[in-house]
Amino acid sequence: MLDIFKVDIDSRVPKYQQIVESVINGITNGYLSIDQKIPSINEISEEFYLSRDTVEKAYNILKDQKIIISVKGKGYYIAKTFLLDKKNILFLINKPSSYKIRIFNSFVKKMGADAHVDLSIYHCDIQLFINILNKQKDLYDYFVIMPHFKSEDLYHLSSNEQVIAAIDTIPREKLVILDNNFLEITGSLREVYQDFENDIFDALVSGRGRLKKYKKIILVYPMKAIYPYPKRILRGFKKFCVHYGFDFEVLDEIYPGMELIPMDAYITIEENDLVSLVKQIRETGFVMGKSIGVISYNDTPLKELLGITVISTDFKKMGEKAASMLLENTFEKTKNPFNILYRSSL
Repeated sequence: MLDIFKVDIDSRVPKYQQIVESVINGITNGYLSIDQKIPSINEISEEFYLSRDTVEKAYNILKDQKIIISVKGKGYYIAKTFLLDKKNILFLINKPSSYKIRIFNSFVKKMGADAHVDLSIYHCDIQLFINILNKQKDLYDYFVIMPHFKSEDLYHLSSNEQVIAAIDTIPREKLVILDNNFLEITGSLREVYQDFENDIFDALVSGRGRLKKYKKIILVYPMKAIYPYPKRILRGFKKFCVHYGFDFEVLDEIYPGMELIPMDAYITIEENDLVSLVKQIRETGFVMGKSIGVISYNDTPLKELLGITVISTDFKKMGEKAASMLLENTFEKTKNPFNILYRSSL
């Protein structure tokens, strides 16, 4: 471990700075890993014939930069291992879906080479989310958070008192809220959000001309799920059907062996329901877009390939807009674009 430290007695670079750079170089070159213990102040002092004050000054600088931490009675440990000359960002998403990853990828691409972005997934679990924030809140320059949680009985939650308390520990200038802004958080914030209720309502209004040919619209909305969806989607759907006089039904899932009826239109949210529906349509000899209409929530490249009509936010723009606000140091609350994309299934 002492071999990592390079101290040149004849150099004009201050000895404390050489110790700081030794630790940073050790991290950059992969010799030091997170939670790894480093030599004590006394060990460095004795090895390089330095005063204890010189070594202590170097370690205090490293502590101020959150590079190392001290544990009482145990010593000093590496606290972070990402590149230290970049904007360090923790990107917290609720689930590992393809469209969440698209937001992350567009954000990283827009931020460019001057940022280091770590991805963390908390699986809609409130306690896991809080634990991540508590452990990491002093180690990053910015926090990008998608707040979607689940209750004990697997219903969707935007937040609770524990979540708000955890987020409130993050300074507002370090915080970006994405996707769901249904939070009771005060102050000037960076937010790029979906308006789940009005988004689906407006998208279906836009598609009303094509939907008129169908006798019934069926929303497949899982009330309880490992990764639950906002109930505002359900409210927006019902509001549209009631307002425009469409016969409708809400199902919890696409059941095996469903009795498909010609001129029904389905709106699916979960991928497995879409797969099951398409499979059953093909097995019964019906034709998507003619005898059975199909709309899916959230666009993916595979849905485009299969010709599935979607109602979807623009995930690429959401990530780009969040990055732009950080790069330009602006504070905005902006609704992300949401549209219906027509394909052959409707």
